[in-house]
Amino acid sequence: MTQHQTVKFGDVVRQVKDKVDPQTAGLERYVAGEHMDTDNLHIRRWGDVGDGYLGPAFHMRFKPGQVLYGSRRTYLRKVAVAEFEGITANTTYVIEPRDPDVLLPDFLPFVMSTERFHEHSIQQSKGSVNPYINFSDIAWYEFPLPPVDEQRRIADLLWAADDAIEAKREAIEKLKNVKISAIHEKMRLNPNSQGNLPEKWKMQKLGEYLPDGTMRNGLYKSNSAYGAGTKIIRIDSFQNGQPIEKELLKRVKISENESKTYAVTENDILVNRVNSLSHLGKTTIVPELDEETVFESNMMCLRLIPENGLLPRYAWYLISSDLGRQQLLQRAKKAIAQSSVNQNDVRSLTFPIPQISEQKNILNMIAEIEIAIDLAVDNLNKTVFLQHELRETNIG
Repeated sequence: MTQHQTVKFGDVVRQVKDKVDPQTAGLERYVAGEHMDTDNLHIRRWGDVGDGYLGPAFHMRFKPGQVLYGSRRTYLRKVAVAEFEGITANTTYVIEPRDPDVLLPDFLPFVMSTERFHEHSIQQSKGSVNPYINFSDIAWYEFPLPPVDEQRRIADLLWAADDAIEAKREAIEKLKNVKISAIHEKMRLNPNSQGNLPEKWKMQKLGEYLPDGTMRNGLYKSNSAYGAGTKIIRIDSFQNGQPIEKELLKRVKISENESKTYAVTENDILVNRVNSLSHLGKTTIVPELDEETVFESNMMCLRLIPENGLLPRYAWYLISSDLGRQQLLQRAKKAIAQSSVNQNDVRSLTFPIPQISEQKNILNMIAEIEIAIDLAVDNLNKTVFLQHELRETNIG
């Protein structure tokens, strides 16, 4: 091949169709679409083959070094390199170079991670509800293929950046674990610490700090009301114990009276009151808002007044802690499809509560850890951007 010859994907890459029976092939792990993360070449989650019936689609064996590609909803950009042997569904393509001396295996995943490759896959996808792409539509994708020694140089550079990204992700996870441990230790939330509280700490019900009028359930609106109007916080706008993701907020048409009744303000705490048991009780705290915002009916809103002796952010950490969630699940009313808690259940949650001055000290300590996490995330994002630029410059 001449230098940087333009090739068709299907001329240098093949789809591996190694069909096996998951029950008799001796494979222990399977990888489904939800186990692959957007813009991440690593597989960190998987299922165990023996846990249950996988379904007829799971019959494709993959081996270490092969590339897995999610052919459904290609806008999710799921490309991953297998580090173990396993089985996947036929909707996840198993791909490898036809000739490793022409296209290096280490170079292939970066070709499939370029913006041009993703744009091609998205444009060629079929269907609207669950769009998919056939391998034949990927096969005619064209890209410039450099000589092998140049592929090696580029791949080494990009994998070194990937190693740095992985190290920074691990550091962030460790910092998050430090934060969780600090919350449980400093707030005395571990079961063995609650029988020997420091002086001036008291085991108190949350309701002691929530007088009448400080709790309310949210607004119900049919789907037809959504699309324009006032911003609304829904249960899918945040993860448990995490800030609201403002870009996920939707809009809803409401009346002036509904606006007054269901508007939230900074430091209000939202608690999911109706959901499946695994998601029941997820909480968030309302940030500073740039416009009027309301909240939906499957949540309740708590408005704590610091003068009553409990700071809102401190209460948020308490409710979203393991101890808070454990108490909520104990109080949950279970139904066939969902479970629920009510305002009295939340009022009855019991926690060790220090004086305001100690609450402030603990919150300051947690804030310092959060600053370190934010800095680490910013550093990670810069490295991810650098890898992206290196990939697009050298391959895209």
